[in-house]
Amino acid sequence: MLRGAALRVTRPRVAVLSAVHAHPHADTDSIIGVVRGELPTVSHQAVYDSLRVLTAAGLVRRIQPPGSVARYESRVGDNHHHVVCRSCGAIADVDCAVGEAPCLTASDDRGFSIDEAEVIYWGLCPDCSTAQSS
Repeated sequence: MLRGAALRVTRPRVAVLSAVHAHPHADTDSIIGVVRGELPTVSHQAVYDSLRVLTAAGLVRRIQPPGSVARYESRVGDNHHHVVCRSCGAIADVDCAVGEAPCLTASDDRGFSIDEAEVIYWGLCPDCSTAQSS
């Protein structure tokens, strides 16, 4: 994947990319913890740099729901959305509505050529919803 994106293959980049694939929607601190399990001496800066490079290359996607830290995922290029639990902060992927990409049709595009929409659904996850009902 790194070579396909014309990136140099380094151990930190491989470890960060693997961590993001294994832990969708993980925050930077979680990714650092996973990477350090494989590369104990990797620096915070190396992980931050790898995330920045991988995001710029389109190999990972950075999301940041309001009130949350940045999170990273490997599902890229399909304009999917997210659902976030208001109670515990759990995040899950939600596919875009099928058909003629209704989420890309703004009521007034203000002259912009829109190519992506970011929709965040908010609510309670099944665990928190059950806990609240009890």
